[in-house]
Amino acid sequence: MAKWIIDPDHSVASFVVKHLMVANVRGQFNKISGTIHFDPAEPGSASVEASIHAPGIYTGIQKRDDHLRSPDFFDTATYQDISFRSAKVEKNTVNAFRVTGELVIHGVAREVTLNAEYFGPEKSPYGETSLGFAATITINREDFGVRWNVALESGGVMVGREVKIYLDIEADLSGE
Repeated sequence: MAKWIIDPDHSVASFVVKHLMVANVRGQFNKISGTIHFDPAEPGSASVEASIHAPGIYTGIQKRDDHLRSPDFFDTATYQDISFRSAKVEKNTVNAFRVTGELVIHGVAREVTLNAEYFGPEKSPYGETSLGFAATITINREDFGVRWNVALESGGVMVGREVKIYLDIEADLSGE
């Protein structure tokens, strides 16, 4: 089984969450690391270990980013990393599969299933062989202990509980 190293320069984890129940706010994490053991001929045998550096959260608004790093949300002084370790991979179609594993956010671990697909392999002009992976999942942030909120007069909340997560990963074939 080939070992692929996540390329942090060409990978991103992004998210979308409702604000005031009326607008989508987007953000991203740019520091992703990890390994993927993957053979396109046998995706069901794959495994993934990945880590996202939580203090690197970026929404484009410094005040909001600082609040997201605070104990109200990610508490990045205590919980530096968001991690995922796969337990099972199931092939859906030619290049699509479901990856079930343990997601840890804010020190809370939960089993989740991501919908994923892969692209490639492709050889770059510089000699590396790379694969692309895209995955999506929707989680309830409160399931992971991220509960800060403010009730609205309408009965809604300031920050939505549902968070849509998008992973766009480029991984390079390891020489090992």
